[in-house]
Amino acid sequence: MIAPVIAVDGLGGDDAPRVVVEGAIEAARSGFGVVLVGPADVLREELARAGAGDLANLTIEDAPEGVAMDESPLAALRRKPRASIRVACELAASGVAVGAYSAGHTGASLLAALGAFGLLPGVERPALAVVVPMRHGNSVLLDAGANVDCRPSHLAQFGVMGAAFAGVLLNVPVPRVGLLSIGEEAGKGNELTRAAYAALSAMPVNFVGNIDAAQWFHGAADVVVCDGFIGNIALKVGEAVVEMISMGLPATAWARFDHAEAGGAPLVGVNGLVVVGHGRSTSRAIANGIALTARLAQGGVVAQVAEAVGRVLK
Repeated sequence: MIAPVIAVDGLGGDDAPRVVVEGAIEAARSGFGVVLVGPADVLREELARAGAGDLANLTIEDAPEGVAMDESPLAALRRKPRASIRVACELAASGVAVGAYSAGHTGASLLAALGAFGLLPGVERPALAVVVPMRHGNSVLLDAGANVDCRPSHLAQFGVMGAAFAGVLLNVPVPRVGLLSIGEEAGKGNELTRAAYAALSAMPVNFVGNIDAAQWFHGAADVVVCDGFIGNIALKVGEAVVEMISMGLPATAWARFDHAEAGGAPLVGVNGLVVVGHGRSTSRAIANGIALTARLAQGGVVAQVAEAVGRVLK
């Protein structure tokens, strides 16, 4: 079987390009095809430093600039038509790669993905879908940070897309979809969650109603829906708490909560495959993110989400 090729943003992440190159080398040695995107001379130096300048399934695509974490993504991509994240997405859109991966600026990844692929028909906003470990099993949280402000219709669409995504990645035939709120009663929450409750109730998904954070981590839903502002805070609070108590956890338990194990989160709702990693990604996280991107491509996740969305969102 020919290894799937992933376009990797060589300048994405707090410790890029070094850790990105190291992660790409690990992924290539595991059998994945990798196109490293970034300044060719810099990437070649990193490969030589790591003693991996001759890997046949790891190539370089020159892109002179990256998008820094403190830059406005829209302004940066306008100024930098050959930014590494944009070139990586274009390689995936052209078929050179089956997907793109970046541990860089989330906003820049979102804009580059939209520019290269566009949205699936019927989708108003894409969402970051993160797999979160529960007491037993896993759940999918979306949105984890792509959209700070949302409308009720966006959350309803997240529920549809999240259910399709969970069916592929978690192998759950009929995922339970819950709305993250401050209590399980239908009237609980702010104006957005109350309206989203009604919108999700009208969707052809297995909507189980509101769930609070305690219910979420006890596995009350396979898909948990919220806006990106709440989702990103919830995710980072969970990561911070686990880091605080990690010294008292067995290694196997800590691994379930470690973002490096997952490697990244796909942008669902985009008409192509783009996976976004944590800015603090290590080389292991990069390698796992590349593997996740390949696995999602092989599972046909974009086509399956598109099919689900096409049945519901006209």
